[in-house]
Amino acid sequence: MNKNLFTYKKSGVNISAANKFVSFISNISSKKRGNKKNTNIGGFGSVSNLPKGIKNPKIVACTDGVGTKIEVANLLNKYDTIGIDLVAMSVNDLIVQGAKPLFFLDYISINKIDLKKMKSIIRGIIKGCDISQCSLVGGETAEMPDTYEKGKFDIAGFAVGITNKKKILNKNKIKKGDLILAVPSSGLHSNGFSLIRYLLKKKKINIKRDLFLKKELIKPTKIYVKEVLNLVNRNLLNGCANITGGGLADNISRIVPNNLCADIDLRKIKPLKIFSWLKKKNITDKEMLKTFNCGVGFCLIINPKNIKKINRYFLNEYKPYVIGKIANGKNKIDLNGKVNWSQES
Repeated sequence: MNKNLFTYKKSGVNISAANKFVSFISNISSKKRGNKKNTNIGGFGSVSNLPKGIKNPKIVACTDGVGTKIEVANLLNKYDTIGIDLVAMSVNDLIVQGAKPLFFLDYISINKIDLKKMKSIIRGIIKGCDISQCSLVGGETAEMPDTYEKGKFDIAGFAVGITNKKKILNKNKIKKGDLILAVPSSGLHSNGFSLIRYLLKKKKINIKRDLFLKKELIKPTKIYVKEVLNLVNRNLLNGCANITGGGLADNISRIVPNNLCADIDLRKIKPLKIFSWLKKKNITDKEMLKTFNCGVGFCLIINPKNIKKINRYFLNEYKPYVIGKIANGKNKIDLNGKVNWSQES
């Protein structure tokens, strides 16, 4: 071969490696579905059926990423959970509207295709889809040698769900006197990692040597699909919120009607150990509540008469508990009291 010829591979893009990766995705996703080859993977577009029996169907779509938690995965050289995070960040938004996830697509952009790393990421994505009871139907892999530094990558996810028009959760269903329940998080989920990484750098903390931090910083986001859809199907929810960036105040305010207020007692929150650890590193309460979920991964707004019915759909580790109520007020959110950071759940 003429060494002076210009090729795509010489520029840093390996189409052969990309094709092998697509074949791997097709095969592994097929195994999860009874060994029937998944014809969606590798095509120009994916074709999916709408489920039967849904009256007045409405489509709900969400997209998200995992932020700089990716840098923690790179630092620890551990990629088998970051895909779960990716799915969780989208499907947990879908269920806020009462939608059942149907399918998921991913986008992976990377400096250079590393099959071992990318296979690990995809295994996590497929596991997240299995937990969410939806299908990975396609995606895109982009090798971008001059855009990303060596070893660097980014991922994004796109989820589509469906719901009955009458079961859509919106502000109109939320009433004065409703209770606000906190559903525990699994940990940090995928928010606040830029602050965490900044703190680790300034404090010169090596997470590879700290078993507690090593475990907590890579722990995957809890997926609430099964539990929340059980409540939606039984008409036990008036509203809910996924507690991501912006914390309790920003996320709950998005679903509270203008004439009402979410009155939250911060003393009732049960922070996990990782948040108590962060709080001790000279972070104010205001910053903690704005940046992290602080142990509350999801919130349910319910009629008080339904509280006993709701608890039966959650494992003990994720049992919801009351942190406030819906009341009259000009502000959409009133945060009262102070979090007891030593009260680790």
